[in-house]
Formats: sequence, C-alpha cells, structure tokens
Amino acid sequence: MIYPFERPLGATPRPGGGVELRVWAPRADSVDHLQAVGYGIWEGALDLSPGDDYWLVLDGRRHPDPMSRHQPKGLRGPSRVVDPSAFGWTDQGWAGVPLEDLVLYELHVGTFSEEGTFEGVIPHLRSLRELGVTAIELMPVSEFPGVRGWGYDGVYLQAPHHAYGGPEGLRRLVDAAHAEGIGVVLDLVLNHIGASGVRSFKAFGPYFSERYETDWGKAINYDDAGCDGVREWALQSAANLVREYHLDGLRLDAVHAIIDTSPRHLLVELASRVNALVIHETHRNDPRDLGQDAQWADDFHHALRVLLTGEQEGYYRDFGEVGQLAKAFHRPFVFDGVWSEVRRRRVGAPADELAPERFVVCSQNHDQVGNRAFGDRMPAEARPLAAFCTLVSPFTPLLFMGEEYGEEAPFQFFTDHIEKRIARATVEGRRKEFAAFAAFAEELPDPQAAETFERSKLTRREDPAIAALYRDLLRVRRELPGDDPETAFDESARWLRVRRGPFELAMNFAREPRRVPVAGDELVLATHESTLEDGALVLPRLAGALVR
Repeated sequence: MIYPFERPLGATPRPGGGVELRVWAPRADSVDHLQAVGYGIWEGALDLSPGDDYWLVLDGRRHPDPMSRHQPKGLRGPSRVVDPSAFGWTDQGWAGVPLEDLVLYELHVGTFSEEGTFEGVIPHLRSLRELGVTAIELMPVSEFPGVRGWGYDGVYLQAPHHAYGGPEGLRRLVDAAHAEGIGVVLDLVLNHIGASGVRSFKAFGPYFSERYETDWGKAINYDDAGCDGVREWALQSAANLVREYHLDGLRLDAVHAIIDTSPRHLLVELASRVNALVIHETHRNDPRDLGQDAQWADDFHHALRVLLTGEQEGYYRDFGEVGQLAKAFHRPFVFDGVWSEVRRRRVGAPADELAPERFVVCSQNHDQVGNRAFGDRMPAEARPLAAFCTLVSPFTPLLFMGEEYGEEAPFQFFTDHIEKRIARATVEGRRKEFAAFAAFAEELPDPQAAETFERSKLTRREDPAIAALYRDLLRVRRELPGDDPETAFDESARWLRVRRGPFELAMNFAREPRRVPVAGDELVLATHESTLEDGALVLPRLAGALVR
C-alpha cells in the first residue's frame, strides 16, 4: 500500500502545465485550495508555473512550504516553484569518486570567496583538483536565518540559501565541479531545525518529540505518534537533494542526536533511498552499520592536537599519550570500549572489521577551528606535522578550507538571527557550552556582528612552504598501500613510527630532536630538514618524515 504521505511532498510541476501540491498538515482544519485525502495529507492541482511564489495557508495563517525548494526572500518569505528538470546539465559522463580515492575539502560557501556565493567557488575548483582534492564538502546550505551563518540552524532542507545563489547557483557549482573531476558532498542537518522555523513547523504537525531532547532543543519526532509524515519530510528531502542536484554524497550532522526506536532506523531507510555516499558525524564511536559508508572520527584529531599543542581542556582532557595516536593509526577510535574520564563511562566499541577508508580524519575542520574562542587555526609550528599525520594516514582525509596554504584568517562563529530572543540565546548557549575551556572566559566575538563574518573570509595569503608540503603529501599519498599499518612508539621520547607496506612514517612530537629507528634507507619526504644515519631518522622537534 502506498500511503498519501509517501507520495511526493511539496510543489511538483506537471508535464502538461500547472503544479501538483501536496503537504502533510495533520494539525490543520483547512488548507486553502487543497483537499484532505487522509493520513494528514492535503493535495491539489494548482495553476502555478516554475518561478511563481506561493504560500500554504493553514486555518487562515500563511506559512512557507516545509518542502520548499526555494526561499528567494528568506525564511519569512514565500516559497517558489522550481522545476528541477529545467537545468541543462553537462555531467552525463561523470562516474563519481570511489570511497578509496576520496580526499575531502570542507568549505563554507559564504567565507570561501569574496563573493560568498556558489558561483564564487567555481574559479577555485581547478586548483583544488590539481592539489589532489577529489571532492568538496559544503557546510550546510539549507535556507537559514538572515544572510550569513554556519548553516546548522537551517529550516527548509531542500532550499539552497538565497544569499548563496539559490537552486540555480548550487546546480551550476555541482556541474562545474564534475567538469573538473571533483565530487560534491553536502552537509545536511536532520537532527533538528533552526529555532526560527519551529513555530511554523508546529502548525503543520508533530515534527518535534515530546520524549527526547538534544543539545539544540527538542529532538525531531522520528518514532512517536504522527512520525510518518516527519520521516517522509526528511527522507524525501535527502533523496531529492541528491537526485535534483547530482550530489555525490551527504554528510549527516550529529546523527547521535537522531533518536529513533523504530524497527527500521531512519538512517537505514535513508541509505536505501539515497543513491550516493553517506557519511555520518557521531561522537559515539559506534561501529554498528546503520547504512552509512563512512563516518567522521574525531578521536584521531583530538589525539593529534593534544600531542602537537599540549592543550588538555574540555574534551581534550582524555588525550595526551603517543600510544593513543598509535592506536588511532590502526583504527581511529581511541575510545573503543575504554573508560573516558571526561564522560565518566566507557565509550565506543572496536571497529577492526571496518575498512580504514570508512573513517574520515582531519587536523582541522569547522568544529575544531570555529568552536574555539576566537576561531584560531592550528598553531603555525604544529601545521606541518599535523598535515603529515593526516594526509599519509590510511583513512579518508578531510582538509578545512585554507589549511592547504597556511591561511591565517580565523573561522569564527557567526550568525544573522532575525529574532532578538534567539540571537541572545545563541550567544548565551555558546558561552555555556564551552565554559570548560579557559580561553572562553574572555569576551567572545559577537556572533551577530557582520565583522565577525567578514573576519572569517579567506585572505588567500599563502605560506609557500606549507602549500608545497600539502602538494607533496597528497602526491605521495597515492603511492601508499591500503593495508593495515603496523605501529611502534616510545612514550617517554614522544616518537611514533607507522609502517605502511614498504614505507615508514616517522613522527617526533617532542620539543627537541629525536632519533627514530627505521629500516628504510631512502628519505622520500620530510616536513623539516631530517637525516638518515645508522638505522635511525634524526627528526627536529614537531617533525615527520616518510622513508622507504
């Protein structure tokens, strides 16, 4: 049986003209121009064309369509009819990027270029491909409040943000990326919606759970009474985005906050509907397969950063041993069933059965840079070894925009909330969330200030040595075998050696030179001037080298 809520939701242009409009609104007693057909669904054929704006009028009050494909005037404006088939795609020969070849590059559309648009990304695609990037990962672009923000408070999932260039702009970007041999992965948030959209969504139906809470408020209702329409809102949105924008994959934000006790978990169903790569972000270190292809592995970053910087505040308190990074080079779950002092319980489970490429690791990303008091990047002296560890690891590497040439501009937390109450709550919540970090005791940059956003734009001032190192590392990476590495380390001397086939990675995390025993006699690449002598590699402080 096909239930009414399983049919296409939203405004769908009809081949003969007009639009088929369908909305799930079980709480409405009437929806103008639409008829109730059961199970909370209202539908009808309307005399609308692509480019026309429309409202959904529930019991006399107008709202944008929860399945809107375009919000040209922002969150509070009308929805616009879009014909997904009207774009002239040129990527018919595009075959995608295999998981084992992925090198991800995370970028924020608004700060990546001076224009701050999808179009502004296009001129930089060729240099990224020449560097060795095989896919860009866009931070969320679903319509969010105002004209600037990180995107994690998006409301209309299928509506690419109007300030970035809307649906047409995103299609042009994806088409151009494929022409350059680069895939496109989109960060999608299904665990909550931005607070600015909550009231409108509540008018339609029980979108929010009365049983669960997340760090951002009530959880989305994926498993309680009335959940079927909510699930279709999420599943159809994800599938439509991939299909209509030719996306190569989705990165699903904070899936640990997607609470679903249904016999078939939302994420399993999503994987069956979405013909694309699915990457999960989760802090549970849970290897159980919920249908994803890969997942972010933060333990690798945390173990690496603490060794490089000595920072041990907040969640970094669980890290600081060379042996933890050695463990992470095998599989990046440092916490795989062992005790976490920060969480006061055992965390995670072993993940030996998962192939290394199914883990995404980094030395910088939007969270680990932007969730610092001033959005400062990795300290300059730590950057070469951080890049070395990440890019020659056996895992799928992710670069954060600008790190590949030593960008000095911060990436700060910025918003443009259209409601003063929400703006105040955002600032207060941020201070509370990061109170465990001493740096946050200082005055934070004002998230609502336009200058906070402007400070975060890339300057593109290049450190030639860092840029050359990244090029070399990504070139050498392609020569490394895919089998499991072997590790050895000296905790007191602070060195680590990782063997990958005929190659050895030697790393010195000490603040003075160290001799690292190696079997190879050919120095392939080094972050700093290093020498081979008497079966050992002599490394300067915070340095790494590859030998064969």
